Amino acid sequence: MALFDLPLDELRVYRGESTAPEDFDAFWGKTLQQAREHELGARFEPVETGLATVEVYDVTFAGFGGHPVKGWLRLPAGAAEPLPLVVEFLGYGGGRGLPHEGLLWASTGRAHFLMDTRGQGSAWGGGGGTADPVGAAPAYPGFMTRGIDAPENYYYRRVFTDAVRAVEAARSHPLADPARTVAIGSSQGGGIALAVGGLVPDLAAVAPDVPFLCDFPRATTLTDRHPYREIALFLKTHRGRSSDVLRTLSYFDGVHFAARGRAPALFAAALEDQTCPPSTVFAAFNAWAHQDKTIEVYEFNDHEGGGPFHEAEKLRWLRSYA
Repeated sequence: MALFDLPLDELRVYRGESTAPEDFDAFWGKTLQQAREHELGARFEPVETGLATVEVYDVTFAGFGGHPVKGWLRLPAGAAEPLPLVVEFLGYGGGRGLPHEGLLWASTGRAHFLMDTRGQGSAWGGGGGTADPVGAAPAYPGFMTRGIDAPENYYYRRVFTDAVRAVEAARSHPLADPARTVAIGSSQGGGIALAVGGLVPDLAAVAPDVPFLCDFPRATTLTDRHPYREIALFLKTHRGRSSDVLRTLSYFDGVHFAARGRAPALFAAALEDQTCPPSTVFAAFNAWAHQDKTIEVYEFNDHEGGGPFHEAEKLRWLRSYA
């Protein structure tokens, strides 16, 4: 697919089409307050993997509603002092996989916490282990319209709350240094990292790659690829609901979390990306509040973005922060 979005010079100033609701901060403050009424209860159980250089722990903690959420904590073998902490979030449909996967960040000498995404983990990878016990109103298959009738019911209210609690759980481990905590992720994981960047005030850095869940008004009308297409197909059946749906989504738009970002950030965008169009990524980047921010642009790539080349860039960039 050739370039289909705005020219690069226009992307660099594009601010998005979504308007933050007036009670955005109050909504999220109340949501997190309610979540913290439940004991975090983070448990770290060692897993036998046969690995010699990395130790792995099966983690369970209380997320939204006190629901159990799973994760993996990977540590360099023999670590004795608190380490920089990388908290990672997953792409759409994936789960935490198997304990021996994803060894990159622990191999750098950092603690690596990977959060499972509730209800997901059956579309690719090694599977997930976290249920989503909350019911929902009628929805299009997938996750994008679950509970979209109201912000209080929306699926990503639970996921973003889980993610904040995941940071708290990871930081509670004695070998994790809370002052050197970084949130990362690609696609959906990038969108979750943006939410965490806006909701957790004391991160060392945030690195969202080709982030999903940004600038919903533009994304849902610019691309016909899934997962954004789920919203359009829901509205194709539920005619006349567009305003209500966009109101719900405005509480979960990465652009509004970015406007509250208080840590250095490294973004990635791909100019042929029809899954997370570059204008929606730039809308979040341009809104990011912290002045120390960089965006790497991959001109001839689709949703794979920078792939291993961007991993190398993140490895270099993070040396300055964690």
